[in-house]
Amino acid sequence: MERSAHPPRAYRRVLTIAGSDSGGGAGIQADLKTFAALECYGMSAVTALTAQNTLGVSAIHPVPPEFAAAQIAAVFEDIGADAVKIGMLYSARLIRVVAEQLRKYGARHIVLDPVMVAQSGDRLLEDDAVGAIREYLMPLAEVVTPNVPEAEVLAGRRITGLADMQTAARDLARGGSEAVLMKGGHLEEADSSDLLYLCRDNRWVTFPAERIASRNTHGTGCTLSSAIAAHLARGEDLEAAVRQAKIYITAALRAGAAYRLGNGHGPVHHFFRYWE
Repeated sequence: MERSAHPPRAYRRVLTIAGSDSGGGAGIQADLKTFAALECYGMSAVTALTAQNTLGVSAIHPVPPEFAAAQIAAVFEDIGADAVKIGMLYSARLIRVVAEQLRKYGARHIVLDPVMVAQSGDRLLEDDAVGAIREYLMPLAEVVTPNVPEAEVLAGRRITGLADMQTAARDLARGGSEAVLMKGGHLEEADSSDLLYLCRDNRWVTFPAERIASRNTHGTGCTLSSAIAAHLARGEDLEAAVRQAKIYITAALRAGAAYRLGNGHGPVHHFFRYWE
């Protein structure tokens, strides 16, 4: 067999460390769809199984931390990763184990989405996990992407507008991450702007977006953070990665609004560019 004269091509590799959503709209299912839509090769380390649909979460089965660690090791020891997205981590013990693995393998471009509550309102982590997120994961993250309710829990303060978002972002930045993206979708504002705080530069960047009227908002946070990780894996700097991810999630929300799936909060349309 003749050898090709051309060197093999390299995938842009992104690992998601998150929970599984049986309904397919959030969690690792949304992450992998996002990676594929943005031309990246997706890999996963499952941290929990959820029995979930558009109406809510009916059961959670945590994965033993040692098995989560084995999945991460399997990826890094063979394939590697250009970026990592972290989503649902159910317990403090699991968080510590994940942090240890990421340090061990020198993971880079880590996007931390501190998933705490599902779109339906169902809680997705144990009480002691909040402190562990701040202690073990935030120092490793290139960017942390909380929505308003998550930021309120992590920062221990109420957020009702732009000034509160700025104060909370500064508070969270003390946790050691390079940047904090405050997602404004939960605020009662005319638009759905997000606010990026770049800690080293002490600089703010606002990403405005129209507020789209849709019941299909399940998995928006997972999708946005995964899109940021994908663009970082593609070699873009953080500000550009967030900007492109914001454009992507806005378009996915707009396209998904036309569909009906299930009887509750449906998903965004991850593949609108390909089969809309």
